[in-house]
Amino acid sequence: MIRFVVRRLLQAVPVLFVIITATFFMVRFVPGGPFTSEKAIPPEILRNLEAHYGLDRPLWRQYLSYLGHVARGDLGPSFKYANRSVNEIIGQKLPVSLELGTLALLVALVVGIPLGVLAAARRNSWLDHLAGTVGMAGICVPTFVLGPLLVLLFAIRLGWVNASGWDAWSDRVLPALTLGFVYAAYIMRLTRAGMLEILNQDFIRTARAKGATELRIVVHHGLRGGLLPVVSFLGPAIAGILTGSFVIETIFQVPGLGREFVNSAFNRDYTLVLGTVILYAALLVALNLATDVVQVWLNPKLKFE
Repeated sequence: MIRFVVRRLLQAVPVLFVIITATFFMVRFVPGGPFTSEKAIPPEILRNLEAHYGLDRPLWRQYLSYLGHVARGDLGPSFKYANRSVNEIIGQKLPVSLELGTLALLVALVVGIPLGVLAAARRNSWLDHLAGTVGMAGICVPTFVLGPLLVLLFAIRLGWVNASGWDAWSDRVLPALTLGFVYAAYIMRLTRAGMLEILNQDFIRTARAKGATELRIVVHHGLRGGLLPVVSFLGPAIAGILTGSFVIETIFQVPGLGREFVNSAFNRDYTLVLGTVILYAALLVALNLATDVVQVWLNPKLKFE
């Protein structure tokens, strides 16, 4: 396993290099700059700002300098937040996004897995049809539509929670439900498909013939193999939950990293855009690696190759 992990990490280095390079040049080729505003800046002040941040140097020198700083773990200063580095901004905003992502993942797992198991165990029953309807609704309704609908119902009409903010525990409810419901639909369908395949295997029929209860068959014999498709999906799903928080944090005014990324794109804050992209790329690599390790642990037929 150690060789497998080391090999995958070494393979991730050129991937991250390509991502950093592509992002660096794409943001630089976008019209405008970090100091472009409606009110024109005097030329001498603009030259001083560009010299201070090294933007007056040739682009290839800026690129090599940035790579050197990234190799040391320094993501550079923010162009829009005076006297603040990208490392400090990410350190402050990332915990909020991780908390939102964790809550949304819990919603997805708590809702998706039981519905999928029940739908498979009661195939073609009303419960199966109900779970399929919920799953289809979760897949078809986008978060930027579901979020305002939940705000209208639970915040404005019923007044149970706040429409925005991140202060009280109740402020976490609507963002987590909105973000988690979409992935709960996918998890439900994958769980149902995986459980149906396992429940039709010969060893399940043998267990029934020996008099095992349906609960024991599902929990002790079916879940470990039936959840393999869900485990395969969790790596990309967690990455999607983190990146999907961009929209959720904007709708509910959550002070997380996703909202900061959107603002930095509008502000042409090159270093903050790059730092956020690098962070999310590294998280995606780590999550996919963890998913592969868990898959081998759940399925003895697989090996670390």
